Amino acid sequence: MIDILIAIVPALMWGSLPLVVSKIGGSTAQQIIGTTLGALLFAIVTFFFVSPELSTTAWIAGFFSGAFWALGQKNQFAAFRQMGVSKTMPISTGMQLVGTSLFGVLAFGEWSTTTALILGISALVLIIAGAAFTSYKEDKSKEDENIGKGLTLLLISTVGYVGYVVIARWFDINGWEAVLPQAVGMVVSAILLSLREGDLFTKKTAGNTVGGLMWAVGNVALLFATAKVGVATSFSLSQTGVVISTIGGVLLLKETKTKKEMTFVIIGCILVVAGGIMIGFTKQ
Repeated sequence: MIDILIAIVPALMWGSLPLVVSKIGGSTAQQIIGTTLGALLFAIVTFFFVSPELSTTAWIAGFFSGAFWALGQKNQFAAFRQMGVSKTMPISTGMQLVGTSLFGVLAFGEWSTTTALILGISALVLIIAGAAFTSYKEDKSKEDENIGKGLTLLLISTVGYVGYVVIARWFDINGWEAVLPQAVGMVVSAILLSLREGDLFTKKTAGNTVGGLMWAVGNVALLFATAKVGVATSFSLSQTGVVISTIGGVLLLKETKTKKEMTFVIIGCILVVAGGIMIGFTKQ
């Protein structure tokens, strides 16, 4: 029971992160810099307790993996402003699952068995359908003018998230050895990506460190959960966070949805989560 509770922590942390950052507010630059500084603070503290051995490969690969994560997260934050959290998160999660899965197949030879292939393809179909459901707009005459810009931001965001995962996987850095190098890369990348924007270090930036701490707690919980309950279960449960952020966007951030749109959103979330769970079992 305790192991499953630990496995649920990433979903709670990552699902709540968009809501917390949106509530705290600030510019996109302040949000991403604050978030990455929070992650770095967590990484430094844990480093002195765990003291992992860090090779040159771990530092370099971890740094660039973290840098790509900051690219992904900054553009996801920007997409919130265009489409809202409740619409952005299912689409973003779907794009990430599709991107990382396809790269896993092409670069790492995953889904090599017939069962895995059937599960994987079925999962991608569910994820794509789910993302489409969450984008449903009842009044076509009032289509969101910002949807195109939002989707462009999410494409860039997906490149960042996929790069974050693939680099770590390619150079086989994971666990505690990845935490500090990735956090350093996150902060450096966040600052470089935000140089053209003003007022980078403000009270809002400091407030958004909470988001970074939440992300880091979820990340470490996933490490423990993977060791306890396996990759499939821990990965699958981590995907359920999209339900928290999507429903929370409507209830807490007061993002407007008609009754019919809300029904489509719920169905879409269920499909995305189901697809994520199926992908988790291809990792067995």
